[in-house]
Amino acid sequence: MTLPQNSHSYRRSPRLQKYDYAQNGAYFVTICIQNRVCLFAEPDTLQLSPAGKMVELIWQQLPTQFPTLELDAFVVMPNHLHGIIVLMQSDLGLPDVMQWFKSLTTHEYIKGVKSSHWPAFEGKLWQRSYYDHVVRNDDDLNRIREYIALNPMRWELDEENPSNRHHS
Repeated sequence: MTLPQNSHSYRRSPRLQKYDYAQNGAYFVTICIQNRVCLFAEPDTLQLSPAGKMVELIWQQLPTQFPTLELDAFVVMPNHLHGIIVLMQSDLGLPDVMQWFKSLTTHEYIKGVKSSHWPAFEGKLWQRSYYDHVVRNDDDLNRIREYIALNPMRWELDEENPSNRHHS
């Protein structure tokens, strides 16, 4: 199989085609650390590290930065974050919020590495993209809230947990 010369431009986007991510509504997002490194909490205890507390604080401050946004359930895990964002005005897009969040947390993390000896990361703090799901109705919202609430209890079995990774 021969790849197109500019194969990077053919990378499949995880976004829904022709969906306006500035539409009012609720969005479930998952953002993962590059290479799934556990920097935000202890994998055994799920106790948030100073970096995890910083990520949690910046997440909670999103409505201050974006007044037309509301937060719903969220959880910071050792190497990822799950959250529900509610956009209430169409001048704001989900990609804008995610870019701002990832940029600010990366900046603050780098400061923590320099001033507080947080573990350094390779390349980028966050994976290039993120997972999103458009919340379609109240049943969907409640199912996602439950998923977020139970996520810490499921961590022991989670494929993201380093103790569950199988090396080939």
